[in-house]
Amino acid sequence: MKPLPLKNPPESVCLLRLSAIGDVCHAVPVIRTLQKAWPETRLTWIVGKTEYDLVGDIPGVEFIIFDKAAGWRAWRDLRRVLRDRHFDVLLHMQMSLRASLASLAIPADIRLGFDRERANDLQWLFTNARIPHVPRQHVLESFLEFPRALGIDETVLEWNIPIPEGARQKARELAPTGPYVIISPCSAHAYRNWTPEGYAAVADYLWEKWQLPVLLTGGPSTTERRMAQAILARSRHRPRDLTGHTDLKTLLALLAGARLLISPDSGPAHMATTVGTPVVGLYAATNPERARPYCSPELVVNGYPDAVRQFLGKDNMIVPWGTRIRQPAAMSLIRVPDVLSIVEKAMGSPQNMSNPVSLRHSLDTDPRT
Repeated sequence: MKPLPLKNPPESVCLLRLSAIGDVCHAVPVIRTLQKAWPETRLTWIVGKTEYDLVGDIPGVEFIIFDKAAGWRAWRDLRRVLRDRHFDVLLHMQMSLRASLASLAIPADIRLGFDRERANDLQWLFTNARIPHVPRQHVLESFLEFPRALGIDETVLEWNIPIPEGARQKARELAPTGPYVIISPCSAHAYRNWTPEGYAAVADYLWEKWQLPVLLTGGPSTTERRMAQAILARSRHRPRDLTGHTDLKTLLALLAGARLLISPDSGPAHMATTVGTPVVGLYAATNPERARPYCSPELVVNGYPDAVRQFLGKDNMIVPWGTRIRQPAAMSLIRVPDVLSIVEKAMGSPQNMSNPVSLRHSLDTDPRT
């Protein structure tokens, strides 16, 4: 194994980050950092099937899909694809046993993973190098420790995920003319979701105070459809319900054209960040210091300290970093007036003030140009 940091750019780097949507969004700046620092290095990203639909058309990267729904065949297929391959560096950026077992199919000299303090699920057994331990880091910052460990001092906070014209056209058909706000009410984990009464109150406020139409977005799952119906039933001014009607690229196009997104800790919250749209993040079940929308720190509604005190009987500064409150009642600690206060702050601020990279696009703008 070559000592770190590297003195010369490697010929090939493989990034292993299968899921989830938010964390895949956090990984894109790592790709952009590598591309800028080492433009001749061949980059390969092993990614989940769903996540590929979002990032799989990023130029200059070879993508290999790992379909976890295929069970053991996913490992077999990955081993077959990589049978005659070898990488100078593997960035093992996912702390799960599934990902670590997948890493065994990736021949690499340097197998860089998380530090021992953060390497959950025995990840350290599958690596031979580790990033430095930095306490209390946001997930995106922890990902950027990987190129830093390789010797790249200048990291790049940039996404530029392509949005195809077909997705933009569909978004134009779904969105109203003029400014709008998106509420994406559901996370992949139900304990992170706020109340339908709360979302309905915010949607009504946006129309009555600002004359801003609201779009409800989400996937086709039963939980998401039920949440949308509950919000609609409680709203005086019914939002436009797009639940189950958008793929990831269309959702990205809609987010790019939105004035604001309101969401709990979820994939769409981080997708909005990639296109420069401010996010009012609703956090009580997870720690926003670790997982908030990266470019909207001042727009977080933070119920996490109260949730830690109420459900764990502790101070949030002493619980382990990344502790989750898996109680459905935790998100109910977020009050409607607190959310409206942050929405007021977002609406009264200049557009993109919260986003230092200024990546917001209209539905008619291609970020690749």
